[in-house]
Amino acid sequence: MDVLENKKGEDILLLDLRDLAPFTDFFVICSGTSDRMLRALADAAIEAANLQYHIQGRLEGLPEDGWLLVDFGDVILHLFSPERRAYYRLEDLWSKGKVLLRLQ
Repeated sequence: MDVLENKKGEDILLLDLRDLAPFTDFFVICSGTSDRMLRALADAAIEAANLQYHIQGRLEGLPEDGWLLVDFGDVILHLFSPERRAYYRLEDLWSKGKVLLRLQ
């Protein structure tokens, strides 16, 4: 979470999905204001997870599509442009998840 905040990620949300989803334990949802920022957020998260926890993140999507997903296994990071985040509304879709942290 710190790495996203340090890279100027916006509206960072950590959702606990352990009782809801069999494929992951947590979603981290974050917005970035440009394609370049989305790529920087993804790169920073992948590097930090590798250095701190020796976890390899799998990156899916392209910054220009407005949604990047980094799969760390137990944690899935969703990086959105503000427009795509408003369109897909993952927070609403997974509203039964417990909000553990929200940084605006």
